[in-house]
Amino acid sequence: MSSSTLAVPEKGTSMTVKKITPVLFAQEIEPCLDFWVDRLGFEKTAEVPEGDKLGFAMLQKGGVELMYQSFASAEKDVKDAAVAELARKGPTFLFVEVDDLEATIAATKGAPVIVPKRATFYGSTEIGIQDPAGHVVTFAQFGAPANA
Repeated sequence: MSSSTLAVPEKGTSMTVKKITPVLFAQEIEPCLDFWVDRLGFEKTAEVPEGDKLGFAMLQKGGVELMYQSFASAEKDVKDAAVAELARKGPTFLFVEVDDLEATIAATKGAPVIVPKRATFYGSTEIGIQDPAGHVVTFAQFGAPANA
C-alpha cells in the first residue's frame, strides 16, 4: 500500500461515540455568554482567561454542551497559521431542538433573524437566528403548530 492510500477498516468495525460538542470561534466570547447563559439558561462550566478577556468557555444545559474559543486563543493554541485561519472562515450552523419554540423566540428577541419562523417538510416549526459571534442557530420544535 502506498503512503498516500488510506486503509479502509473492515465492515463491522465499530466504535462508541460518547458525545459530540461543537467548538464555536468568536472575536469575543463575552457577548456569546450573555446570549447562551442569560437568555437561554445555559451554565458556564469552565473558562480560560486570555489577557483581560476570555479565551475559552464551556457551556452546558442538561445533556447539551458547547464551547467557545476566541480567535486569539485559537491562534496561540494551534501555532499553525493555516489551521488558525480555518477558525475564522465560519460561520458554524447549529440545529437545536427545543420543547417550546415560542419561549425560545422570546428569549432571543433582538437577535438577527436569518430564517423567519416556518413549518418544515420534516415536521418541525423553526426559526434561524444569528448569535453574537455570527453563527447561525436554528431552533426547532417538532409537533408545534406553525402559526403558534
